[in-house]
Amino acid sequence: MKHVATRSDDFDFLSGMLDKKITDFWQVFRIMSEFAEGFQLLLDTESGVTIFGSARTKAGDKYYEESRECARLLANAGVTVVTGGGPGIMEAGNRGAMEGGGESIGLNIKLPFEQKGNDYTTKAYTTRYFFVRKVMFIKYAKAFVIYPGGFGTMDEFFEVLTLMQTHKIDKQPIILAGSSFWSGLMDWVRSQMLSLGYISESDFDYFKIMDSPQEIADYLIDYLKEDKDK
Repeated sequence: MKHVATRSDDFDFLSGMLDKKITDFWQVFRIMSEFAEGFQLLLDTESGVTIFGSARTKAGDKYYEESRECARLLANAGVTVVTGGGPGIMEAGNRGAMEGGGESIGLNIKLPFEQKGNDYTTKAYTTRYFFVRKVMFIKYAKAFVIYPGGFGTMDEFFEVLTLMQTHKIDKQPIILAGSSFWSGLMDWVRSQMLSLGYISESDFDYFKIMDSPQEIADYLIDYLKEDKDK
């Protein structure tokens, strides 16, 4: 049977296929409302660490358990953990944060196929639009940990990296967790982007590749302490 995807709010908005009663002009108010509701919910949230990664990673998987442990260590040190609020690495991050006794925030997304929110959040919000969700991921983060994932994870990584490179946000730690996963991509970035002059050698200073949850947590806890003391 051929799969037919249900259209999403993003699809209707970006493709110009909105109901004629909901013009682009009026759609702006719905977008504004979504931002306002999210900001109001997270108004008193202490900025922390946003964790990205695949929604398809299962409990017991190496990266699921490493993300869970990293989040637990961060939360135990009083660091707020923010994820996409869904399954996989997102669930692992929220689960670890709750196990560490800290604040566990999930920013879910309404999709044509169901993405059920996980049960490990202290605060949760579901958006219609990816761009609203991504703003909140970045607005409430002082650092980012990016576990292996697919196109969505790559999108999140490169958007955060681009915002720093173009000075739209301050330089903050970006940790790529899992050297065996990321090393091939970095080889390509060097052999193509760098060799052709599309990026600079200094752009590699925006991120680090690490493996150990303890190493990642220790590095970020020290960074956040120094940042708070400035």
